[in-house]
Amino acid sequence: MEKQKPRCGWVTNDDIYRDYHDTEWGRPERDSQALFAKLCLDGQQAGLSWLTILKKRDSYYQAYHNFDPQRIVAMPQSELDALKDNPGVIRNRLKINSVVANAKGYLAIEKEQPFSEFIWQFTSGKTVVNQWQSQSEVPVSTAESKAMAKALKKRGFTFVGETICYAFMQAVGMVNDHVTDCHCYAAVCEEAIT
Repeated sequence: MEKQKPRCGWVTNDDIYRDYHDTEWGRPERDSQALFAKLCLDGQQAGLSWLTILKKRDSYYQAYHNFDPQRIVAMPQSELDALKDNPGVIRNRLKINSVVANAKGYLAIEKEQPFSEFIWQFTSGKTVVNQWQSQSEVPVSTAESKAMAKALKKRGFTFVGETICYAFMQAVGMVNDHVTDCHCYAAVCEEAIT
């Protein structure tokens, strides 16, 4: 029997979760539209587990036109209303509408600068490499995630509180919060943007 690789404490034995942790979480993402999609998905998680959203991720990409902000803001009300009956997404009107609000905010930011630059400014364009020994040391928010939340809300984004923003920062490699004994820690350190 193969020995289990050491992973961060939040990872369950679910194959989807393990794969996400091992191949995506904490790896730096610089593509503006990919960052937008991830931020929207993190907002959908509010009050739920990330695994719930991860299992619905493909359906979200389908429902929201691959998170193309131009296409999202052009969605007719009838298409948005139909999402309330779509089991592939969280059927909450506020969360459905938040993706549209966030797409509008994204497009407004893109008129001034790439969304990626806007997002990465909160860590000065670099990955913050932490050295947590255990999951209990990892914060749920930081001064940077508070600043990001405030700036995004000012631009009309919703479901972007400081905790959601920090989870997003962890996911897209703005911070490396893999614990030091996790088998991904060294690889993610090597990918860190310095």
